[in-house]
Parts: sequence; structure tokens; C-alpha cells
Amino acid sequence: RRAEAARTTKHICDSLFALNPNAKIVVMGDLNDDPIDPSVTEELGAKSKIEQTKPKELFNTTYAFYKQGIGTLAYQDQWNLFDQIIISHAWLNKDKKTLSYWKTEIFNKDFLKQQEGRYKGYPLRTHSGGVWTNGYSDHFPCLIWVVKYK
Repeated sequence: RRAEAARTTKHICDSLFALNPNAKIVVMGDLNDDPIDPSVTEELGAKSKIEQTKPKELFNTTYAFYKQGIGTLAYQDQWNLFDQIIISHAWLNKDKKTLSYWKTEIFNKDFLKQQEGRYKGYPLRTHSGGVWTNGYSDHFPCLIWVVKYK
């Protein structure tokens, strides 16, 4: 189903590019796959590097974090980066007189982390094993910064 969802998303992006080749598109959310998985790289066609991204193509802003071992969720002591932000080439312009992509951030501040025990450093969940833990989520949020200079 993830591949099917990626194909549908790619179809929507291609439709938007047909209307406007410079469309500024943001695809974001919990894709339930990592940036290297076929649903993202093949079906959606998200590129891993800015310089590889051509007009009417998509760039995965979270790929570099994944390659560094940084994730948004942990499962069985392995980090995954399911929460991704993928943007169209039009965001990558060098002319900062229009809104342009600047950088991506995984928001993994200490107050969002489990502070002790077996899951120390993991996202602080709202509940675990039926017990209220007063946390936030089992995923860290990610965000992009966009800028515009006068």
C-alpha cells in the first residue's frame, strides 16, 4: 500500500507540474518507510541530493539525517526516519527574493525524550503498555525552514 500511495502522490505532483512547472510542492508526513525505501526513491522519485534534483522533480530534505543515523522513531533499538519532508525543485532556487528552502530540522529536544530506563533517548510517548506516560508522541516532529529576503 505504501508503494501505491507513493504512486498516487507522484501522479498528483505530475498533474500540478503540468499546470505549473515551477509549482512549489511539499509532501510531508509519516510515510511508514525510510528515505531509502523503494516507495520513496523509485515510486515517488525523491532525490537524495539537491544537485541531483531537476525541475519537476522532488528532493527528500530528510535523507541526509537518515544517512547520519538520525531518526524520528525508534523500534527495537533501531532508529527509523518515517517522518519525511519532500519538496519540489522550485523550492531550491538560489534567488531568495521568493520563498525558498533553507534547511530541515528533526525537532528532538530533550523535553520530547524519555529521560530514563530502557527507552532513554526515545521519543516520550503519550502512553506505553496501557500506562499514561504524559508524553507527546512516539515520533519526533520534523520541519523545514523557508526564507525570503527583501
